[in-house]
Amino acid sequence: MKKFLSILLVLTFVLASLAGCGTKAPEEPGDNGETPDPGGSTGFDIVLITDKGNIDDKSFNQGSWEGVVEFAKANDISHQYIKPEDASTDGYLEAIDLAVEAGAKVIVTPGFLFEVPIFHAQTKYPDVKFLLLDGSPHDADYTDFTIGDNVVGLMYAEEESGYLAGYAAVKDGFTHLGFMGGMAVPAVQAFGYGYLQGAEDAAAELGLGDGAIKVDYHYTGDFDENVTNKATAAAMYQGGAEVVFGCGGAVGKSVMSAAAEADAKFIGVDVDQRYDSETTITSATKGLSASVIQALEAIFITDKWSEFGGTVVVFNAENDGVGLPTTVIGEANADAFDRFEKFDKAQYDELFGKLKGGEISVIREIEVAAESGEATAEELTSQLKLAKVKVTTR
Repeated sequence: MKKFLSILLVLTFVLASLAGCGTKAPEEPGDNGETPDPGGSTGFDIVLITDKGNIDDKSFNQGSWEGVVEFAKANDISHQYIKPEDASTDGYLEAIDLAVEAGAKVIVTPGFLFEVPIFHAQTKYPDVKFLLLDGSPHDADYTDFTIGDNVVGLMYAEEESGYLAGYAAVKDGFTHLGFMGGMAVPAVQAFGYGYLQGAEDAAAELGLGDGAIKVDYHYTGDFDENVTNKATAAAMYQGGAEVVFGCGGAVGKSVMSAAAEADAKFIGVDVDQRYDSETTITSATKGLSASVIQALEAIFITDKWSEFGGTVVVFNAENDGVGLPTTVIGEANADAFDRFEKFDKAQYDELFGKLKGGEISVIREIEVAAESGEATAEELTSQLKLAKVKVTTR
């Protein structure tokens, strides 16, 4: 009963903010404290529903939301977000119901965890368009993979972005790396697998011996900023890791904090996290904002939704959908690679060109025995063909 009342209270509060009943809407991160116009009694045209993370996670949710905000503000379209009380299929479906009741024409859902909820919602709400990032709808049993004409799956080649980060780190001279993933969902797994392969190839090009590159590899099982995750990152740094790839939403904040205290380095994920910590040398990014904007333009501006609806669109190196940051915001002549000592933009451009042209192939999936999706060191080593890289799982 207590849980029911808690959920009811949260849903009532959010619905009030969406319906414009005098409740102040949440502040938009990075927006100088401005808040979106509640839009009167008509609600909001575009609603984003977060997954387990927060809207200011400096990663996946925030990157997706920034795309919504940029597009909506440029085109004077009402927009809002909801963070579900319960991060489950039922919790996500309740949030979708709430958004539709508030008048949403488009619902943006960042994350693999929305695949089953969207599978059900696409039929329940055929007149609402759904942007599902990092996934494609299916039923809970993985027997029906129907994608409605009102849904687009926006996918990213995380393994390519991770590859670029791992390669750059080793080329810059780092020999002891760390990887801290969140939950072992497909996107996080792919980032890690690519990271290891990039490190392997860079070590081979440098002529390093077998086992010359050490990598501490760990999944936290969550996407949270907390003392446990910071302690784990601190232990990696204390154990000799020189740079850690924080790949799990707000987990990265914990790694950044540990890196600062250890006077060590950090690699960001999803969006350019250069601006969040001096420890960040680069970030394995994917075009979250750009992909959201493309889909929203097809709905509201160009009337080309038929090119998106019912399909999965993959953003990769070939269409410039992933990569390392090459510019610094607000500084036209700045060097985005200035936090490296040896690796530079010329080397990056050459590597990216090979990836874009298909000269480099990066493995995205491997067979993992554990139901959690967490690979063993042996599974990583054998299936990713690692020799120069020695992996230790935590």
